[in-house]
Amino acid sequence: MFLSSYENKLDKKGRVSVPATFRSYLNSMGYNGFISYPSFNHSALEACSQDRVEKLSKTIDSLNPFEDKRDFFATSILSESENLQFDTEGRISISEKLLNHAKIRSNILFVGLGQTFQIWEPKNFEKFKAFARKKAFQNRSNLKWDNKQKGEL
Repeated sequence: MFLSSYENKLDKKGRVSVPATFRSYLNSMGYNGFISYPSFNHSALEACSQDRVEKLSKTIDSLNPFEDKRDFFATSILSESENLQFDTEGRISISEKLLNHAKIRSNILFVGLGQTFQIWEPKNFEKFKAFARKKAFQNRSNLKWDNKQKGEL
């Protein structure tokens, strides 16, 4: 899984080192990079493995082919997605378009979210994290173990 948060700096050529734990997880699934696209909800980037995007594409394909919402999702996610490959030193180059969406200028924060991760400008994430913790606290009763999970822990 993608866990924890890691801050790195863009170099002069616009490359950033991806956290070793994230690279290792992706490599274990047979990938030498990941897919990234602009987040709907935040000034951040969504990031995931190729198989996750394929599942998302199948979900989009399952929508009525003659409804506008199918085109809206395909356009907003699939046409905006970029395949970011690791170089020999574990770095990626993020396009200006994606960097501008996330308002990233120099430092990048990789934020693990389990099966996916996000890429943020660090100060923007700190603001969101404070808001998210407040909302999580307010909604904590919604996070319950089902019977299957109880026995697994």
